[in-house]
Amino acid sequence: MSTPTLPGRIQTSIERRVAVITIDHPSRHNALTGEMLDELTTTLARLSVDPAVSVVMVTGSGPHFCAGMDIRELRSARESGIRMEDRVTDAEEALAAFPKPTVAAIAGYCIGGGAQLALACDIRIAAENAEFAVTPAKLGVIYPARTITRLVRTLGPATAKRLVITGDRVGADTALTAGIFAEVVPVDRLRTRAAALADTIASRSSITQQAAKEMIDAAAGRGIDGKLEHRWAVASNPDLQIGLDAFLAGNAPKFSNP
Repeated sequence: MSTPTLPGRIQTSIERRVAVITIDHPSRHNALTGEMLDELTTTLARLSVDPAVSVVMVTGSGPHFCAGMDIRELRSARESGIRMEDRVTDAEEALAAFPKPTVAAIAGYCIGGGAQLALACDIRIAAENAEFAVTPAKLGVIYPARTITRLVRTLGPATAKRLVITGDRVGADTALTAGIFAEVVPVDRLRTRAAALADTIASRSSITQQAAKEMIDAAAGRGIDGKLEHRWAVASNPDLQIGLDAFLAGNAPKFSNP
C-alpha cells in the first residue's frame, strides 16, 4: 500500500530576530500549491509588522529549495480558467515588497516559481549543488510582465533572455557569475552561512536598511523619486546617533531595532 502524499505547507520559526520561512513539500521537491502561496503571502504580511523580526530567511525543506509550481495544480487550474502563474507572481511581489531584509538559502532545485521567489529576495546564498532555471518555455506559459520586469532589472536583458528563451538549468557557478547568486558555499555549510548572514543583518540599522531597500528598488526601476529621498532625509533617525557614538567609542553599535 502506497504512502499518501502529504500536502505542502509553509513553516515559520523565529530565533534571534530572524524569521525562517521554510517551503515544505518535500515529496514534490517543494513544489508550490495555491494554498501554500496563500499561506506564504499571509505569513509575510504578519512578519512585516512583527517587532520581534528584523530579517526573513527563505529556504526549502530537505535537499531542494523549490521546484516551482505544482504542475498537477497548474493544469487543473488552467482547465478551470485560472492563471496560477499570476498567483505565483502575487506571492513574488509580496516577498519583493517586504519592508525588511530577505535572504534566500538555496540548495538543489530553484526552478520556475522557486526562481521567482528567490529573485524576489534581497540576497541569495546558494549551495554548490543548486540548479537555477526559469522554465515557461518548457510549458508554453507566458510569464506575467511583473516577473519579466524583475528578471530584467535584477539580471539584465541578456541573462533574462537566455534563461527564459532556453528554459535550461544553470549550475551554481554559472549563476554566481551571472549575478543570480551572491555567494556559493558547500552544501553542508549553506544553512550555517545563511544564518550567520541573517544574524549580521539583524545587528545593523533597520532604518538604514528600509530606506536603502526602497531607494535601491526605485533606482533599479524608474529612478529615485526626490520625494522618497527627502522623506528619509527628514525622518527621525535615532540609529544615526547610536552608530556614531559606537564608532567613536570603538564599540559595535546596538541599534534600537523595533
